[in-house]
Amino acid sequence: MVLNDATAADPASAGAAPDISVVIPVYHERENLPDLVARVGEALGVTRWTFELICVDDGSRDGSAALLADLARTRPWLRPVALARNYGQSTALQAGFERARGRYIVTLDGDLQNDPLDIPALIERLESDPDVDMISGWRHQRQDKALSRRLPSMLANRLISWATDVRLHDYGCALKAYRREIIERLHLYGELHRFIPSLAREVGARIVEVPVRHHARTRGQSKYGIDRTFRVILDLVLIVFFLRYRQRPLHAFGGLGLWLLAPGALILLYLLGVKLAGEDIGARPLLLAGVMMVLMGVQLIVAGLIGELLVRIYHEGSARPQYHTRALPAPDAGERQP
Repeated sequence: MVLNDATAADPASAGAAPDISVVIPVYHERENLPDLVARVGEALGVTRWTFELICVDDGSRDGSAALLADLARTRPWLRPVALARNYGQSTALQAGFERARGRYIVTLDGDLQNDPLDIPALIERLESDPDVDMISGWRHQRQDKALSRRLPSMLANRLISWATDVRLHDYGCALKAYRREIIERLHLYGELHRFIPSLAREVGARIVEVPVRHHARTRGQSKYGIDRTFRVILDLVLIVFFLRYRQRPLHAFGGLGLWLLAPGALILLYLLGVKLAGEDIGARPLLLAGVMMVLMGVQLIVAGLIGELLVRIYHEGSARPQYHTRALPAPDAGERQP
């Protein structure tokens, strides 16, 4: 049985919106799904909050979608979603976010390495602390192989923290909790799920990191390897540009263009003086270097101008906001009102 979008929404389409939406992307995790669903139900079923579990099958070919459909028949809080093909974790998360109805949204992996029993503590923190919008888990006692998983992850965490200025010990931990308004401001694509804390900070989220439990994988196969470290570096270039220059691309392209244009122009002026003094400059490598620097500088400045036009079209044409606001804090009871 393959679920489409319509049937995926049926089990919990009626009734009031739940307090918590748990979003889990699933890819070839059939062996873990019964325990995963059961553990989420056990962790949240005894709390005072209502909840829903949105499992997004990301094009698995091991029967995960059919098993989720069977599990949902006896669990009205389970809402399976089956994507048409394997799109990647970011798209699977986005599909879950778009269907989530809770005031709080929690994400975790489907491999049972994250512990659903940590979820109530994260929600309690969001409930009790209005100064926190997002909680990121920290696998401080990570149960993974040192060379293939922990070492690349440590290097990536330090690099991302340095580049984005969002200091976290563990960017890769899937266990995170958000207020709904933060998720509504995000849009994931590509492989941006690795940088959700940085993207959340960009839209105004106040983030804290808390230690969470982590278990060794006992069934199934990991989808990650040391090769993803190189992809992280490429994605990091994108996210740094996105965070720093999305609203002002001319400063990025134009700044680099000026660094090339200015010395290139000085080189050509110098060679012009040499030429006017009667010397031959046609065979000088410096002439070619000056011309190339000027041309590249002009091209980069023009690219920055085109980027500025695209940003203007993006915001004005789609009515996307340039900023977000938050509610003002309530005045102290002892303050005198004017």
